[in-house]
Amino acid sequence: MKCLLKYQWVKLPRSNPPTNEGIMLYWIRLATNAAFRSGQVNFCGHMNNISIGSWVGGIEGLTSILEINSQKKALSIMETLVNLGYIEYDIDKSTQRLTYKITDWVVECSEASCSEEAVYAKEGQGFLCLPRSITQRLVEKKYTFEPADAWLDLWCHSVWQDSSNAFSQLSPIVQFSVYKSALTLKSIGERWNWDKKEVWQFLKSNADVFLSYKLPGSYGCLIFNISYPTDSKKRPPTSNKIKRILEEIRIKGQNTHVRKSDDDNLRINKLIAWYSKFIVPQDLPDGSDKTCSDPNSCLEHDSSSIRGPCASTPP
Repeated sequence: MKCLLKYQWVKLPRSNPPTNEGIMLYWIRLATNAAFRSGQVNFCGHMNNISIGSWVGGIEGLTSILEINSQKKALSIMETLVNLGYIEYDIDKSTQRLTYKITDWVVECSEASCSEEAVYAKEGQGFLCLPRSITQRLVEKKYTFEPADAWLDLWCHSVWQDSSNAFSQLSPIVQFSVYKSALTLKSIGERWNWDKKEVWQFLKSNADVFLSYKLPGSYGCLIFNISYPTDSKKRPPTSNKIKRILEEIRIKGQNTHVRKSDDDNLRINKLIAWYSKFIVPQDLPDGSDKTCSDPNSCLEHDSSSIRGPCASTPP
């Protein structure tokens, strides 16, 4: 199924969560264990009504979900998520029953298709639907991202087969907005409150999921989400194919007037958005360039290629 830029949510396999630290890792663990349909669950011998996107249990069950040993830390994490607006929770002091609810639950991919199933999903089963805007709250609060937060930020902005981005026809690609398909270390760093070196190191260490290709000059880079679930068994794109698409876009836009105040990155982003619909990647010759199934080979800088993270060496 396509994953267009206009779509309000994306899919994350429950079997493929981020593994690094970050507040959004705990949010994912809570969301993965929440009910994907309304119903009833048993707690301490009593049946409790539960609504979609909620969970009912005890504090020990919560620490198990969060995969931590401290009840105090578990409640501290819950308070942080409440303050950020991600969850609501309540503890019944008389029964020690704890209930939490995911405030950003995507109803469109729940309920109807799951009405005959259990209330909770089995471990690692199916998909978690992520709102594209789920990490934007951290950006607006100028929150300093942790690795899991950055991982989820890239994942929930993945685009697949969108007509306004020819590169998305090759493989799911990270795109933050219409004019942000080619990204820079600086722009990502400003979003995450990181310096450029931290962004570069993150991309390098997560190349098994987010494969980056450096574009010529100061255009920035493309970041492909090679783990995003699609109905296609295509391998990661070749650098030759990316080059050909970029050449076609530049040729079609060579007589286009852009503002002199636009830098190279904004200029190429505008051309990608305006001329991608005229590009059919399948019609362009692929050449003999190998695909980057090996993340390490994709991160090696070659002055004659556009492979690499967003910079040839750490800034």
